[in-house]
Amino acid sequence: MRYSRIKDFVLGKPLHNDQLSHEKLNVLWGLPVLSSDAISSVAYAMEEIMIALTAGALIGLNAYKYAPFVAIPILILLVTLVFSYTQIINHYPSGGGSYIVSSDNFGKNAALLAGVALVVDYIMTVAVSVSASTQALIAALPWTMPYRLMISLASVILITLLNLRGIRESSRIFGVPTYVFIFSMGIMIIVGFLKLITGNLTPIDPSVYANTLNSYSNDVFILIYLKAFASGCSALTGVEAVSNAIPNFRPPAQKNARHVLYLLGITIFFIFSGTSLLANYLHVAPLDGMTVTSQLGQAVFGRNIMFYILQFSTSFILLLATNTAYNDLPIVLSILAKDSFMPRQFSHRGTKLSFSNGIMFLMVVSCLLLIVFKSDTHRLIPFYAVGVFISFTMSQTGMIVKWTRLKEKGWQGRLLINALGALITLVGLVVVFYFKFKDGAWALLIVIPSAMFIMHKIKKHYEKVERQIAVDDDEIVDICHKPPLEMNDPCIIMIRGLNKASIKTINYAQTISNDLTALHIVDSEENETRFREQWKKLCQNNIKLEVIQAPFRDKLIPLDEYIEKRQKELKDNQKLTVIMTKFVESNLLNKLLHDQTPYFFEKHLSQFRKVVIVNVPYIYEKG
Repeated sequence: MRYSRIKDFVLGKPLHNDQLSHEKLNVLWGLPVLSSDAISSVAYAMEEIMIALTAGALIGLNAYKYAPFVAIPILILLVTLVFSYTQIINHYPSGGGSYIVSSDNFGKNAALLAGVALVVDYIMTVAVSVSASTQALIAALPWTMPYRLMISLASVILITLLNLRGIRESSRIFGVPTYVFIFSMGIMIIVGFLKLITGNLTPIDPSVYANTLNSYSNDVFILIYLKAFASGCSALTGVEAVSNAIPNFRPPAQKNARHVLYLLGITIFFIFSGTSLLANYLHVAPLDGMTVTSQLGQAVFGRNIMFYILQFSTSFILLLATNTAYNDLPIVLSILAKDSFMPRQFSHRGTKLSFSNGIMFLMVVSCLLLIVFKSDTHRLIPFYAVGVFISFTMSQTGMIVKWTRLKEKGWQGRLLINALGALITLVGLVVVFYFKFKDGAWALLIVIPSAMFIMHKIKKHYEKVERQIAVDDDEIVDICHKPPLEMNDPCIIMIRGLNKASIKTINYAQTISNDLTALHIVDSEENETRFREQWKKLCQNNIKLEVIQAPFRDKLIPLDEYIEKRQKELKDNQKLTVIMTKFVESNLLNKLLHDQTPYFFEKHLSQFRKVVIVNVPYIYEKG
């Protein structure tokens, strides 16, 4: 009980299943929650472009002249992606983005590449965004530099706790700072252009950069340009997030998702194009201790209150960009889990109706990355855009296959949009991977295939288990005509599903008592109806069926109440026996793939004085 009180204090009161619709997002809050990653990317995309351009011996401090020409193809790709993902939202309302599109058009195994790419992309979103947020904070408060890693880790933990409190509550917390960033960037761009028109905006003195630019490469111009394009493509990460999280929107979900996607495209287009033009006029170049955004803010506002609002909102938006991953990755993991590519626990909603296991997984892996790379944004960036461009390309190609198969009215125009998107994103994938290969992207050639291999092994394990415990209609055991026993102590059989394991448990229960109750705990009326239909297949005249609801998804609470009631009905000399199936798996890693609910049931029931717990083992066969 003490644990429950602490949990309620940290995460808030559990939410009823009926409250799921109230947890969903409207357009006002959907934009900042699901678009913070894409919107925040512009805060460091221009920085990456400038770093790539200034490294060229033929360009150097003249990088600002070429920045707009790098931004133009990125903006064209942005517009193409917005229209392309609109088509995906229209045809795949269940979410999952490129994984679902690829599953439908290429099959589950081929789609696994898109699924793994999404997982990698969202994990990197958290690591990159948090490290970039810390860097922006250091630009405003240089004394925090020695605490960079500690600040980053604390930020991830804080964001995790806020997301565990539920979608609606976190959207209010994350939404306001995102809008502050959008408006502060908008004000900077508008004020900057007004000063430019009136002649009150002065380019930055080149001597400021004298001691920061001392290493050049002798690459030809086209290679420098393509490398800058590859670096700037980080501005596009997060565009796919809206299509991945359609289930998180209020009805009409698809319409609201489309509106958020359009607003996202307009916002990124305005901020990215505006900052690139300002950087061009102000002759901005990379500077130690100052981001490009902070240099633009200082040139436009000076060191006044607006500069600090811009800096702190930039730091916040980069931190809150992780919220896109926290909203989307758990959904992707739940879909992968339902397809048996990930542990089934990822498909379960927590007490706050969020996929809490996915949220915790994201926190752990992101913290490990931050520790390994010491929260260095530039070292993390090479791993970033590759995953998202894989998912971009597969989703666009999948839609091409869909149009050629369905040939709906107006399909030619839609196919053209997706074909253009597939071509541009494929080129982008090749360019991004080529130029980031030496910086560390080569590791993805190991990480992605390894993750796919592990997921295939997980699926094979689940398929093996399903084959072992599956029961055909003609194999269902009729055990209702067994002679009654003399023993009258009541016995409760915990039933999670009808399979060979549960039938073995029922058979054992009939050897120790004739007062049998099958107990099944469900989290929805739909699941109750489905189970009752399955139960009818068993001729269990001598076994009562009790189905109890767990609308808050915590099964211990309704079980507690039910056992309390049954214990009060006992006579003085009676005991209540609770029988559960215990799945025995010798492989430690395979154990992690299975729900540990029976273990928690057993531990919890041990507090009841008149309850006897019996575990009936069911051993998985090897091979």
